[in-house]
Amino acid sequence: MKEYKADVVIIGGGIAGITAAIELMNEGLKVILLDRDHEQQLGGLARLSFGGMFFVNSPIQRRSGIRDNADVALRDWHSVAGFGDEDILPKEWAEKYVSSCTDEVYYWLSRKHGIRFFPVVHWVERGLYKPGNSYPRFHIVWGTGQGLTDNLIKSMNTHPNKDKLLTQYFRHKADNLIVENGKVLGVEGIDEVENKPFRAIADNTIVATGGMGGNIDKVREHWYQPWGEPPKTILNGSHIYALGDMHEAVEKINGNVTHLDWHWHYAAGVRHPRPGWKDHGLSLVPPKSALWLNYKGERFGPQPLITSYDTRWTVEEICKQKKKYSWQLLNMKIMMKEFAISGSESNESLRDKKPLLFLKHTFFGNKKLVNDMLNSPDFVTANTLEELVEKMNALEGTNDVQLSAVKESVLRYDEIIERGPKFHNDDQLRRIAHTRQYRGDKVRTCKFQKILDSKALPLVAIRESILSRKTLGGIQTDLECRVLSKPDGKSQHIIPGLYAIGEAAGFGGGGSHGKGALEGTFLGACVLTARVAAKTINGKKL
Repeated sequence: MKEYKADVVIIGGGIAGITAAIELMNEGLKVILLDRDHEQQLGGLARLSFGGMFFVNSPIQRRSGIRDNADVALRDWHSVAGFGDEDILPKEWAEKYVSSCTDEVYYWLSRKHGIRFFPVVHWVERGLYKPGNSYPRFHIVWGTGQGLTDNLIKSMNTHPNKDKLLTQYFRHKADNLIVENGKVLGVEGIDEVENKPFRAIADNTIVATGGMGGNIDKVREHWYQPWGEPPKTILNGSHIYALGDMHEAVEKINGNVTHLDWHWHYAAGVRHPRPGWKDHGLSLVPPKSALWLNYKGERFGPQPLITSYDTRWTVEEICKQKKKYSWQLLNMKIMMKEFAISGSESNESLRDKKPLLFLKHTFFGNKKLVNDMLNSPDFVTANTLEELVEKMNALEGTNDVQLSAVKESVLRYDEIIERGPKFHNDDQLRRIAHTRQYRGDKVRTCKFQKILDSKALPLVAIRESILSRKTLGGIQTDLECRVLSKPDGKSQHIIPGLYAIGEAAGFGGGGSHGKGALEGTFLGACVLTARVAAKTINGKKL
């Protein structure tokens, strides 16, 4: 058996693990970083992400005239979280994030690691039936999630103490925590390159392995019961190694794992045109001017579905249907103006920091992305509704989509648009008018575009499935990221030598978001929890 030794072993090389390694080296501690992926894929789900980060009262907000503050942000957070009385630690972590994210994450990234942010803050999760983000808070990393991880990896690998303090091992699968006399002394697992067992021994062990969104069997096992049975199809938009293995390993040693039915799914998942794994899905940013239809072709109602307001509610509405998938119906003009996909792969201009290309895509549409996604098996096009419905049914292999329902939805919507804005008695049109009031949305949102427009053909229908992404519950920790035991009555104790950070810890305390999220809070919480854990290990506080 191979044996490695250090002061700290970090299990998982996502953004949380990388941040922790940097901070621990700053404290002069010897670190082992274990990751199951290949070296060139270091960065986990963060590398694949769009790179949006939630900050409060940031310099970018202030320059835009947004007067945000922590009290308002925490109130918004609680509104979507749905915390119970027993969720004491999640509430404390929520307050910790909101009150310190700008000082301890935004400035840490921008001043020490060269991270730049797009100058316009995006406004997502505005809230529908309950308050969401009162102000725009979604700060987009210039370079997307790939640029974020690349900068942090560069900081880690060029650290002045790197050669003597950091050892990285890739293709290493962690299986079990090593415990002696009640203290965690490291981890054991398999070197998957040489197919040999290993042990990594350390005074302190940090679990940074992400969630379990990449394990669709576990997603089904822990499906949120009020939503009924899980959908027949759940696409995998997470990371292939976000499997929940270390959640189980922590439970084996009496660690407390909570709220595994709290997941952050997306409603508009589509199949990747070049899948890298089974049911590989991408998360659309659903076009606001498209009609969102159920599996029969009926428009959702009485409240129509529209993006940017309440992702969890949208998923819930789809899951109320007999068949838990949906369609979006639009035309090519809407698609060229509004179509986007969340993730670094699909945002070339932001990822590669090409401002002129970004402006071209913003004002004229991303034709390359549109044409690529038309190769996905979830997209069909036609010049008439009759032909489109026929193709929709052929795609699904049923006769569920009713032409009469689709016609009713489309013709009524177009008729209301024809009346003019003074008579737009339709909530989707009112929402479009609302979103266009903010400059970050106006340029990417059509101005009351009809579906049946001869100048905007062809028609497009997109079959959308629920997409697994992030796990909101996880390993329960205190405010210093120390893992807690399962409750014995009302008492719990700290498991010596064991820490959990990032998504593995439910982004803090085993579920700091509650049942919902304000978006952009995931990457930031990974950085914050990692910095807290590193300081705690060195006997300090952040």
